[in-house]
Amino acid sequence: MRNRFFTWIVFAVLITLPALAQTPVNTKPGAKPWTHPKTAWGDPDIQGLWPSDKMNYVPLQRSTTLGTRSVLTDEEYQALVDFAEKQEDIDTAEFASRDPLIARGTSGFLTCKEDPQRCRDGVRIGPPNYWDERGKPSRQASLIVEPANGRIPALTPEAQKAAAERQSARGKRPCSGSAAGCNDTFEDLSLMDRCITRGVTALWPGGYNKGNQIVQAPGMVVIRNEMIHENRTVWLDGRPRPPKNVVSFMGFSRGRWEGNTLVVETTNVDPRQAIGGANPSDNFVMIERFTRTDEKTIRYEATVTDEKTWSAPWRVSFPLELDPSYDVHEYACHEGNYSMFNRLTGARAVEREEAQKNK
Repeated sequence: MRNRFFTWIVFAVLITLPALAQTPVNTKPGAKPWTHPKTAWGDPDIQGLWPSDKMNYVPLQRSTTLGTRSVLTDEEYQALVDFAEKQEDIDTAEFASRDPLIARGTSGFLTCKEDPQRCRDGVRIGPPNYWDERGKPSRQASLIVEPANGRIPALTPEAQKAAAERQSARGKRPCSGSAAGCNDTFEDLSLMDRCITRGVTALWPGGYNKGNQIVQAPGMVVIRNEMIHENRTVWLDGRPRPPKNVVSFMGFSRGRWEGNTLVVETTNVDPRQAIGGANPSDNFVMIERFTRTDEKTIRYEATVTDEKTWSAPWRVSFPLELDPSYDVHEYACHEGNYSMFNRLTGARAVEREEAQKNK
């Protein structure tokens, strides 16, 4: 009798599990249960506009003063709210100041006179304030949630040696000591300044034009990034990866569904891009998880592993909020990019002036 009763209980649990998986529990009192939508061909539907700009106030790495504490206290959060309100006043001021305030992280502001390296005669270096997208204050202390201290693990000895060699090579150039840095060739400018790519982590918060769109079709998911108009195709059909020596700035992504979670594994990234302040190796792997938790939210996670670059894996996690009203604009970077021309011609002009002085 006991065995028959136990068998019935197991059977009841097994037939109930699929229903539980299809209908997540809604914890809000009185709210209607939410059912994960499906595409016409049966895949979980995560399509839509999912900008990450609302998380711009959350730094990639946590302040060392917070240790393993991943959430801000009420006092720390209120300080961030006050900072954001002051930044909003600066951004929306009717008239530009002759001594503009410039944010340094989220700890305070400097006047133009206090920051001559980035501001002179009332003109700051960088985009105008109204270009920047600030986001909303959040209690999350860092995008990185693992390791426990919220910081990128140390570089491996191999990566440290490569970084030191690059630093040494830059330091031997006379231009490295100038406020403007080196502008001897277009290769002195970053991939971002050259309008080439934001790289495989373009979806992560930071900067401006942080629109992200997810589009699905049978056998594939396409992740579209507004900045530098890049698309990443995630193939779901099990096709093989290319050899390690075949790389691209967005890498090669293969995906699969685990229940309602899209799991994306990306490899073969171009090592010229910077990820977490370092250049990835041919061992780089990023595993992302997109889990739609309700009608308006995707829980995004990305675990980065590269045994040749970092001493341990590290993971970022943050919510993406659905915003159907977000307008994804053409990011005509090359057409409006005067930075390269101005930097190179300006550097040549300075060289001519120096040559005249030394005659």
